Amino acid sequence: MAGGGVKKKSPAPPSRLWGTLHTLWQDKYIILFKAEYTLLVASVLWFLEIGINTWVIEKVAYTEIDWKAYMDEVEGVINGTYDYTQLKGDTGPLVYPAGFVYIFTALYYITGHGVNIRLGQYIFAVFYLITLLLVFRIYHRTKKVPPYVFFFVCCASYRIHSIFVLRLFNDPVAMMLLFLAVNLFLDGRWTLGCGFYRQVLAVSVKMNVLLFAPGLLFLLLSEFGLIKTIPKLALCAAIQLLLGLPFLMDNPIGYMSRAFDLGRQFLFKWTVNWRFLPEWLFLNRYFHLLLLAAHLLTLLLFAFRRWKRPGESVVELLKEPGKRKTPAQKRTVDHMVLILFTSNFIGMCFSRSLHYQFYVWYFHTLPYLLWSGGVKKLAHLLRVLILGLIELSWNTYPSTNYSSAALHVCHLIMLLSLWLAPAPAPAPAEVQGDVSAKDKCQ
Repeated sequence: MAGGGVKKKSPAPPSRLWGTLHTLWQDKYIILFKAEYTLLVASVLWFLEIGINTWVIEKVAYTEIDWKAYMDEVEGVINGTYDYTQLKGDTGPLVYPAGFVYIFTALYYITGHGVNIRLGQYIFAVFYLITLLLVFRIYHRTKKVPPYVFFFVCCASYRIHSIFVLRLFNDPVAMMLLFLAVNLFLDGRWTLGCGFYRQVLAVSVKMNVLLFAPGLLFLLLSEFGLIKTIPKLALCAAIQLLLGLPFLMDNPIGYMSRAFDLGRQFLFKWTVNWRFLPEWLFLNRYFHLLLLAAHLLTLLLFAFRRWKRPGESVVELLKEPGKRKTPAQKRTVDHMVLILFTSNFIGMCFSRSLHYQFYVWYFHTLPYLLWSGGVKKLAHLLRVLILGLIELSWNTYPSTNYSSAALHVCHLIMLLSLWLAPAPAPAPAEVQGDVSAKDKCQ
């Protein structure tokens, strides 16, 4: 170059990462509404939740409700009492299956005999983050819900954070294991999933997971037929028996009557869903039987008319897939999740009573159910409004006639929308082959 001038370097092309970030920023509205970006948005929210949970634990006062009672109950077992009728805490007798004892015995020792509550809160924060990972994986697999809704699934719910890290209830532990089992089912690992599912029931932590059982039974029969479903149910029973063995050997009647008391009476003052009823009706056994009948009838209607594909025979479902008149078609991941989540939701709709900590039983499934409905007029805004009204109903303490009624109205709209959902489509052939191969390995 003349004059000894220095040649200027041409500007380097922007890096690939910078280009990707620039594109994402330009398309930020698409990111919030396109299910393809579920993983990206969920990852950002998950890391944000680490800070939120830390802030809640450090800045919001812990409220003692059941933690001390849990510790008293497991301490009785540690001291050598295996008779369930003799195990109790401040809030009453031990009414959870044996698995609850094992999990909370571990927490008893980790937290210094239950004294280090702050450590317990951080452990439950880890449970919360694991639960979110499992839930986000389900939503990523189904790609049905727009990513912006995930903000309401985690960051926006005061009640859910309270249940996990400010109250230390056993309900979150049960749901964490349940979502692990659902992920295994979606991966085609049915035997392992049944093991974890039953462990949820035995461990449990909480028998509320039984609400998923009708949907799971339908899927097992559809996938394997009656004969091959029996060994998986036998595995469930074996785990239950093994975990409860120490207590069954001491007082079998006491264990069964306490740990699996399906007729336990709830107190009217804690109900979230039936506040508008007079207390005498709320406690009436005939009212409970009516709810049970409505629950079973609704399950049967959904099983025969919505879960079953058009043209499928219920009798054919009992046969092995290879022996059916119509070739068996694998169900999509979306349909499997819909059956399981709907089964649980129906149980919530007809529950004898819902207490505040029970919100976690279906909270993480609500967006999926809302975006699975068959009513096209349920636009984004209306769906978000329903989520907000449900959240408001669960955050109203004490519950009122209006909050309980609003909760039932939201449930009814969702149930009708699910009933009107379009018929499910079969899974692609390559997916069918992959799922079958995985299950053979279990």
